[in-house]
Amino acid sequence: MDILQFYMKKFLIIATYTVILTILSPILLVVLLRKKLGKPSIGQRWGEYFGVTPPLNGTRPIWIHTVSVGETIAATPLIRAIKQKYPNQDILITTTTTTGAEQAEKIADIAEHRFMPIDFSWCITRFLKQVNPKCMLIMETELWPNTLRTVCNAGVPITVINARLSERSCQRYLKFHSVFKLMANHIHQVLCQHTDDEKRFTQLGLTSDKVHVTGSLKFDISTPENIALQGHDLRIKLGQNRPIWIAASTHDGEDEIIYNAHQKLLQHCPSALLILVPRHPERFNKVAKQGTDKGFNVIQRTAGAEVKAATQVYLGDTMGEMLTLISAADICFMGGSLIGDKVGGHNMLEPAALEKPILNGPSYFNFKDITQQLIKEKALIICPSDEDISSQLIHLFDDSTRRMQMGENAYQVVKRNQGAVNKTIQALGAVISTE
Repeated sequence: MDILQFYMKKFLIIATYTVILTILSPILLVVLLRKKLGKPSIGQRWGEYFGVTPPLNGTRPIWIHTVSVGETIAATPLIRAIKQKYPNQDILITTTTTTGAEQAEKIADIAEHRFMPIDFSWCITRFLKQVNPKCMLIMETELWPNTLRTVCNAGVPITVINARLSERSCQRYLKFHSVFKLMANHIHQVLCQHTDDEKRFTQLGLTSDKVHVTGSLKFDISTPENIALQGHDLRIKLGQNRPIWIAASTHDGEDEIIYNAHQKLLQHCPSALLILVPRHPERFNKVAKQGTDKGFNVIQRTAGAEVKAATQVYLGDTMGEMLTLISAADICFMGGSLIGDKVGGHNMLEPAALEKPILNGPSYFNFKDITQQLIKEKALIICPSDEDISSQLIHLFDDSTRRMQMGENAYQVVKRNQGAVNKTIQALGAVISTE
């Protein structure tokens, strides 16, 4: 009777989830398929969301699901390392978003790309028959119930890599513990970023032999050699001797704060320049107009106009150039951290790897460990308001020694934490090397 109840409960959970997904899937498809200003279109590849996947050039690939841009960037060092160690091994990357696909194209020489099918069993089954993967690696915690069950039942081992689980997410999963346990039964192993993540996964019921700490792949960032040169060239165009700061990956509601901080900074440093990079391309023009309306002299990068001494704001309205833009600045403020608990911050390891002092808002729950390390090493300062941001900018621009030391401290935090790629490959050895 207990066994019967278990399977009945399992069936009801799966059936309920599938019904809900069926109801919501039209909305999901509209979000995924509609054209957005500044973002690449899905074009003729929309069928891939239903598992209609073109044949691969290779066979029995390692399947890595990276969702979007951030996860694809973080996975790239691992993908390159896998290809270097297993040169004859084919690799497949799936993303959900078109911007993720665009990022994946940058490593098309070592990995093929497909769009991830929607989480219906029949879509996943069709996809599996076409690609026949050796194993599945899921970046972070993109866990879809039907995908996990279908892939596992097909005999494909699933590993969650670079896994992180915030306390908030853990508490949410605990409310639906039976659902999480069903998903966990289909996972071969979980490779966590930190010990806190390991504890939360075991708290949710994963056995200790399935959960291991391998570190954060994001620390294994390697700055391309041409970035320093591109940053230097851009700096010359922007003005070598003027104070320059960048507000990177800002969200709606933050730009007003950044503009106010820049106004206050200009009162102390009239020649200062703000490089402002909104997180979402569809906001580029709106943010540029917002700056103009506030009285700033704004130039958009795509306009190609000459940056003059009178230019006060340089809007980074391009994709894939964040490292170059950060490299050209003296100080980096990381967005997504000023709007309460809506976003929880963004990864500040790119400016750290480029030896930039970092300012951040008070919301950083998605990068708590990284932020705390940077604060402890005096590489990052929390700024809750425009007053705090402008005050810290003024202090740092007035004190070049402190500014340079903060940048060096940030770089050392990155170097000290590197090694996750090698640890991850070691942990994946058994599933990668199987025929």
